Amino acid sequence: MAKTAATSTTTGAPSKPITRDDLEARFAAVQRGIKGKVEDRKSTLRTVGIAAAVIVVLVVYLLGRRSGKRKTTLVEIRRL
Repeated sequence: MAKTAATSTTTGAPSKPITRDDLEARFAAVQRGIKGKVEDRKSTLRTVGIAAAVIVVLVVYLLGRRSGKRKTTLVEIRRL
């Protein structure tokens, strides 16, 4: 079967010219799709980021505390 120009846009000329409105509508649809995906992921990424920051602060605190205990000098004071 032979394809006609109206049904095949990749091999032949389209049946009507592409207008600015066509392009704007297509770009707007793509942008809406991307914005939807970003909004869905934003809260998840924020939660993961906060959890990672808390873990880093906790590890630094614990390592600093351990380091401080090892270097502490014990001073004994006696009363006469």
